[in-house]
Amino acid sequence: MNSTLFFFIIFCSASIRICLADCDNLQDACPTDMTAKKAVFINGFPCKNPSNIIAADFKTSGLNHAGDTDNFLHSSMNIITASDFAGLNTLGLSIARTDLDVDGVIMPHSHPRASEMFFLSKGIVLAGFLDTNNTLFQSIIKGGDVFLFPRGLLHFCLNSGYEPAVGYSVMNSQNPGAVSIGGAMFETDSELRDKIARQLISIPASELKHINNATLAKLFSRIHIKESL
Repeated sequence: MNSTLFFFIIFCSASIRICLADCDNLQDACPTDMTAKKAVFINGFPCKNPSNIIAADFKTSGLNHAGDTDNFLHSSMNIITASDFAGLNTLGLSIARTDLDVDGVIMPHSHPRASEMFFLSKGIVLAGFLDTNNTLFQSIIKGGDVFLFPRGLLHFCLNSGYEPAVGYSVMNSQNPGAVSIGGAMFETDSELRDKIARQLISIPASELKHINNATLAKLFSRIHIKESL
């Protein structure tokens, strides 16, 4: 093989790999320019002119207020990305607030581009996820606890206490995405909630004492609980 052609192929292969690889920031920060017109579509958002960056770009009050839980699931989840919080742009991060009223539930969903660290600020919550072997990992968590939802796996939260619960999340993508199992299966929330109650929830006896009786009644109305529990 011609040596020139050989080195050309090596150069092209290396260039393609460099183009496909994630890279670190080339500057300290790159807040989203909310006023920029999207004449060209890029993987992210245009950056502000460095001379126009201000401290307010790195602050948000978007998680200060409770979400609206006046719905069938008695829950709310508010995800803030770089499109809402300029300072997140290019940092590979997004944040979220989850509010769970008594008996509230966040139905199974996944984030295809991010893992999620869920910090429970107050309340008692049953948090869990399913891996690709359909193995269920779940735990009762209390205020101050953290639970991890791995990237791309279905996960859920149930308020297991007697008071509203509040949690905050950090995800390692500025646009984590959200795929709802309800939408994917074309089922109503009520049908899917019943399925989750029947198939997913199996709590050790040592943890049952932490769970609101009303929640137990809803979750276990169609579940056969083994004598060992």
